[in-house]
Amino acid sequence: MNNLATRSVTAIVFVIVMVGSMLLGQLATALLFLLLTILTLDEFLKLALKTGAEPNRILTIVTGALTYSLISLFGLIPLDARWLTFIFPLLMLPIIAELFRSKKNPFTNLAWMILSVVYIAVPFALLTHYFDSTGVNWKEHSGAILGFFVILWLNDTGAYFVGSLIGKHRLFERISPKKSWEGSIGGGIIALLTAYGISFIFPQYAAWQWIVLAFIIMVTGTLGDLVESMFKRSIGIKDSGNILPGHGGLLDRFDAVFVASPFVYVFLTYLN
Repeated sequence: MNNLATRSVTAIVFVIVMVGSMLLGQLATALLFLLLTILTLDEFLKLALKTGAEPNRILTIVTGALTYSLISLFGLIPLDARWLTFIFPLLMLPIIAELFRSKKNPFTNLAWMILSVVYIAVPFALLTHYFDSTGVNWKEHSGAILGFFVILWLNDTGAYFVGSLIGKHRLFERISPKKSWEGSIGGGIIALLTAYGISFIFPQYAAWQWIVLAFIIMVTGTLGDLVESMFKRSIGIKDSGNILPGHGGLLDRFDAVFVASPFVYVFLTYLN
């Protein structure tokens, strides 16, 4: 199977799994993202090893999974908000544990460990809060998270194709030599048009609210892509992993999500 066919099959399966879980509901999505959290944390920490750091992978993955679970559960069931306070001592565990590991660079190790939880586990968990538990049908219940991913994916796809066709002016050459202003603007226009169209499918938000949401996604999603490119460039690698044939690693696929998710969460919180 050639690379284009491999990429296409992987993309189709990826979209089916993602959209399918969202249509099944909040619990199915939360379980999928828990698995993705664990796998992505492991992938991220493997990158740390390439820099000479020695983070405690098992403890970090457990801490990240528990942090994810606490935040997600708060959206799934009517938990007392005080349960969220357990996140703070959880984040202290890797710091305390580093005392007993006798590694050369404890600050570097801790930086990777804490960053991985904040950068990966928390954004994934916030996505599970995009569902509307009061929605009377699947459109109202799953509309926000479906809209988020559709806008994000089409912004990314549009930026790639427009940039490939007419991109001349580099957006951030020091970090990503191939990204162009033309591609980003083209992707942004597609994202805004998509948001307007989505407003007719998922009417729980007005057209202008979807358009503002799309603007937040296209700006923060692009920044998220650049952040991951910065990580990879500093390590000297092209892909973060190979778990997705033809597409690289999970970090490569969710880089835009990690930065966009918290900003969109805040916006949706004030809309609801």
